[in-house]
Amino acid sequence: MKFELLNPNPKYPRARLADPPPYGYLHLAASLAPPSGPPFVRADRGRSALLDRLKPLATALRTEPTVRRATVYRALVMPRAGGYARQRRFHQARFDVAVLVETETPEDLGPVIEGERYQALAGTLTGAAADTHVMRARCTRSLGDVDKTRPGLFLFNHFVAEDKAVALELWDHLAGWYVKHTGLDNSTLLEPLDESDYVFVNHARWDTGPLGLLLRQVTRPSFRPYVQQNLLVNRTGSMPVLYRMA
Repeated sequence: MKFELLNPNPKYPRARLADPPPYGYLHLAASLAPPSGPPFVRADRGRSALLDRLKPLATALRTEPTVRRATVYRALVMPRAGGYARQRRFHQARFDVAVLVETETPEDLGPVIEGERYQALAGTLTGAAADTHVMRARCTRSLGDVDKTRPGLFLFNHFVAEDKAVALELWDHLAGWYVKHTGLDNSTLLEPLDESDYVFVNHARWDTGPLGLLLRQVTRPSFRPYVQQNLLVNRTGSMPVLYRMA
């Protein structure tokens, strides 16, 4: 498949990429009580109880010598998938709990996965959820590492595509739009190391609330002709979920 860019605009050059972080990543995501109507995720006792169990397990996992971070997230906003991603054949990303584990290198992922501390965390998450997704990954594109040392609004955007190479090229262009219109200055594009339901998952952070970020997107006249139409023509879909740290 050949990449096609509709409505090119010099205001949106390819994003300036930084060197990707050399780390390994384990992205664990689970669906407990996703919204059935409006996209805002409501409080849920079962989810809150699970988060209370996951946080000390993540703290324990961070004591492993090759684990840099283990961060637990609770979803705030979960829009329904649209466009190309709406097809039933795709695993819909309705994950209201997520955990991101970072290791010093991708080669460290295997031993960490086999360890008791990771198994306790993963078993607790998957045992409580109706639907889960676990992905080993490395970072292949970056605008700068995502700061997980302080609160903020965090994105995990799950991409599906007919052609991964086309989707990667498209991401370079769309990232330029997000830099200009949302102030995006960080992002790590996590590419799976094994077979996965998603061609990659984009992780990013903003110092704003979810409503502010959504308004920065949908109120822009260029959002539909540049972002949404280019996703469609390149047979690429995205399923974003916005989180805060638990």
